[in-house]
Amino acid sequence: MKYLHILYTSLFGVAVLLFFGLAYPHHLHYQEQFQLFLFDSDYAWEIVKRPGGIADLLGRFCTQFFLYAWVGAFIIALLLSAVQLLVLQLARWGWLYGFSFVPSFLLWLFLLDENALLGGVWAVLLTLLAAWAMIQIPAGKTRWMTLAVVVPLLYWMVGPAWGGSHYHRYPTVFPTLLYVAWLSAIVLPLLARFMVHGSWFTVQGARFRVQVLLFLLVAGVMGTFIWKSSNFKAEKVMQYDFMARHQQWNRILSTIDQERPNNQIGVTVQNLALAKNGFLVNHLFDYNQNGVAGLLPDVGTDATSPLPVAEAFYQLGMIRVAQRTFFEAQEAIMDYQKSGRCYKRLAQTYLILGDYDVARKYLMALQKTLFYREWADETLLLLGNEKAIDQHPEYGHLRKMNFHDDFLFSSHLTAEMLEKLFKGNTENRLAFEYLLAFYVLTGDRENYVKLLQKFTGQ
Repeated sequence: MKYLHILYTSLFGVAVLLFFGLAYPHHLHYQEQFQLFLFDSDYAWEIVKRPGGIADLLGRFCTQFFLYAWVGAFIIALLLSAVQLLVLQLARWGWLYGFSFVPSFLLWLFLLDENALLGGVWAVLLTLLAAWAMIQIPAGKTRWMTLAVVVPLLYWMVGPAWGGSHYHRYPTVFPTLLYVAWLSAIVLPLLARFMVHGSWFTVQGARFRVQVLLFLLVAGVMGTFIWKSSNFKAEKVMQYDFMARHQQWNRILSTIDQERPNNQIGVTVQNLALAKNGFLVNHLFDYNQNGVAGLLPDVGTDATSPLPVAEAFYQLGMIRVAQRTFFEAQEAIMDYQKSGRCYKRLAQTYLILGDYDVARKYLMALQKTLFYREWADETLLLLGNEKAIDQHPEYGHLRKMNFHDDFLFSSHLTAEMLEKLFKGNTENRLAFEYLLAFYVLTGDRENYVKLLQKFTGQ
């Protein structure tokens, strides 16, 4: 029976791994880009000094690995499997064994929300670890004395059980599923102790068959809930944003050929990829469009929608506009964390603009991270080295494409913006593509012909 339980837990862990690795990888990337985990004592102290800080810190530590989706999926699988094993240790489950998976399934459901934080899972796990440790102590005075020490310590580690620590990115959201999972991890073992006690299913064969059927029933019901509750539309949007972030232009083209994007972020990324490959004007209407808003939509006040637009600004050479957009996106993160993605882009924009002192500030922060450290070390060597920057394939090119003079920027895309960008450097092929597309989408045939004739020399 012990080996069968190991098999069930392993199957559950593999299911979690495959789900987040294959079906939900960009939700993990989304989580990673809205935090900046620093290996810094001041950073750690600001977190752990609050109730629930230990769980929060452990959650943030694990989330930094979500930069690599399969690593993140493995971490989640490991944590949810650990929760199930600890729940299993709190009672003799007998024929009710399948219910030991319910808290882990509920945590899985909780993590389907892209704004659900991993600190919540750690809070449940640490609570179960404390409960398991307590039942190892013989009943009596020693257990009560230990309990008097463990309760305040646990409060500091995981926070108030119902007060709502840092378990969700939106402070005003009450993470109901997390608390239901937390409660089930306590109530179900008590129920198992009561239900299994006595003569229930004393025949070994009958007990085994009921145990297997109940496990399959729980797995089937909870698995259906998970699949029905998964937001695959959001996953697709996050995929487009991820590809734009990593400049995977060819991958974007192959993706949009398979399925035309019909959301604002997807269309923005689609048009950027088409322009980067010189296909935007000729293939503009082969794909879904949203008027001129499909080129560079108005920047929203949230933390998510401005990022693809900021990437387009950056690639066009509108460096100060991109810089401001990345900064505002980071400041809109609801739990006031910083963003590794935004920090990197901000360092790059300040470097391109020659503001080396500010660029150094961001790079020195990134040096305290695990996965951005090497890049930050290499980029610090460029500061003040004008020749190296001018010869850099990305920074040198964007420095040439950038506006020579600042101007008042409107939140709405205008022809004047693109015209000024292109006139500043007629080698800016991306600005040319966007300007032609703007004329096509607005029906400005006269300026379209003039620009085309000027560029082709005809």
